[in-house]
Amino acid sequence: MNLKQSIEEKVFKDPIHGFIRVTSFLIWQLIATNEFQRLRRIKQLGGTHIVYPTAEHSRFSHSLGVYHIAFRMIEELKKQQVLFTDEEEMLILCAALLHDVGHGPYSHSFESILKIDHEDFTRKILTQDTFVNRLLESYKIDFSNEVANVIEKTHPNKLIVSLISSQLDADRLDYLLRDSYFTGTPYGEVDLERILRTMRVKNSKIVFKQSGMHALEDYLFSRYQMYWQVYLHDKSISFNFVIEALLSRVRFLLHTNYKFNMKMTHFEAIFSDEINLSAYLKMDDGVITTYAQFFIEEKDSILSDLARRFLHRHLFDEFDIVTNDESEILLEKLKSLLESVQIESQYYLHLLNYKQSTYDYYGFDGEVLLEIVLPSGTICELSTVSNIIKGIVNAPKTKNTLFLPLDIVCGSVVGDEVLAILERLSGRVVSLV
Repeated sequence: MNLKQSIEEKVFKDPIHGFIRVTSFLIWQLIATNEFQRLRRIKQLGGTHIVYPTAEHSRFSHSLGVYHIAFRMIEELKKQQVLFTDEEEMLILCAALLHDVGHGPYSHSFESILKIDHEDFTRKILTQDTFVNRLLESYKIDFSNEVANVIEKTHPNKLIVSLISSQLDADRLDYLLRDSYFTGTPYGEVDLERILRTMRVKNSKIVFKQSGMHALEDYLFSRYQMYWQVYLHDKSISFNFVIEALLSRVRFLLHTNYKFNMKMTHFEAIFSDEINLSAYLKMDDGVITTYAQFFIEEKDSILSDLARRFLHRHLFDEFDIVTNDESEILLEKLKSLLESVQIESQYYLHLLNYKQSTYDYYGFDGEVLLEIVLPSGTICELSTVSNIIKGIVNAPKTKNTLFLPLDIVCGSVVGDEVLAILERLSGRVVSLV
């Protein structure tokens, strides 16, 4: 088996990119592995389909899309005489294809409860005894580590890393376009063609021609709007909190030797002291959903209630609040009131604190985010040449939202007191009906 050979072109029909073409035997074999096929069973947007019913697309299709954009980036850079070796091209394409292979079901909720990072499991899938690992090592010794290093941004070739993971990379371009399409919203419709055509390489990093500046402005606003209109939609966040509460209750019951009505093989394995990779790979969205159907019949009232909420979209109510010294006191009082009537706040009271700017001048690692090359050859940061971006630099929007189920509070003796606290926190009239 010569993994470096080409094959007769294979294609995937994709609503975002048209035809996604595969001509490499290695890429074709990687797509066929058990670990990559598992991504078909994990939704790209977790619980967002609760709000946008057509957001059922998978991490499988997204990963193919990232591979496709990375392929196109390579081709566009070739036109600028930026040439990669055959092995460097394969490194870029494999990293693009496999960047999300370690995601779990309902990823961010799952990671929050297990206190894991999906990138750690991506590395394990790439470097431990898996079908993916065997293929990568057959292509080149230690190639699996190279691919993992690109995904983790530790590879010494920063140009290669930036194509897969940066402020404007193949990953972000695909998920904005794909998520916008499948949610039926226009916010993520970036000008991919213009962005690719104006890419340049200077000083071993990606910059953009000044003529592409408006496409970059549009990209930044698209990303901003998608976060606030889609990714941070209150109902989607509420659904994620329900999943977290459900998983948290399952873990608690397992650790206290509760007798479930069914075998808990999958959960016993992932809630062990050290998660086995084989057990992790057996977890997907369908496993969580199947168990939840049985959890509804459990005698533990909290588990049964949370499973019902998860399956039937009986979500927590949300209240936007202003955080200050008084709000902290009121939140503590609210928590005490719920506990006084046996409503366990760790499952039924959640607070989201989030802050995001349309564009920050510097990234988390201190590097300038987006740079423009002027006709003179001078390179400058985007906000110095864009009046639009200059006006929004470091102007964050915040979201402080409280989530709890009013239907449970409604019948309790503390209902009126809880109502009064919620009205003070949110500044609006709240009805328990």
